[in-house]
Amino acid sequence: MVEAEPRRATELRSYRALAHPLRLRLLSLLTGAPLSSAEAARELGETQANISYHIRLLYDAGLLELAEETTVRGGRAKRYRHPVDGPTLPAGSPEDHVAVASALASEMVRRSGHRVPGLPGDLTDAELTVRPETWERARALAAELGRIVHEEALPPGTEGAVRMSATVLLFRMADEERGADPGGEPGTDPGASASGGAAREAR
Repeated sequence: MVEAEPRRATELRSYRALAHPLRLRLLSLLTGAPLSSAEAARELGETQANISYHIRLLYDAGLLELAEETTVRGGRAKRYRHPVDGPTLPAGSPEDHVAVASALASEMVRRSGHRVPGLPGDLTDAELTVRPETWERARALAAELGRIVHEEALPPGTEGAVRMSATVLLFRMADEERGADPGGEPGTDPGASASGGAAREAR
């Protein structure tokens, strides 16, 4: 119990750190290859000062790890990466969840503008009632999908590779009629998660 509160504080910082489109882009970029703030700034077309600020927030939240330190022009440069197995995200408050969803939506709009015309994709959008075992199976599949795309991520510009977008935001919803989740109070679902993944598009 002594470590519970510090751990939860770190988890909540991790959750809130996701609620910014640029930080989501950084996490994607630093999954494929460890980069310094200067290198990441060049890749994203941002200033080094701005990228350094966001990298520091992500690092403090436990979403980035220091991969290496190198010598650049006589100075030291730190390269960071986003580990495949990051911290488990708690449910967070309803406000936190909405903020993360808003950042994800903003990123989906930006990425959609870069979709290759004429090529098929996958899409699923659903608000359904299912059995508990179906919910757990869906969570497991989403987690596996996230692991696959993150473990196989390559550095930007890798010859023969394809650039892809993947987003899954999977969570339990409160019962509309009674205003409470059958498994607990609203906003406290331990199964809520955000992970990289793909969806299904009818075609």
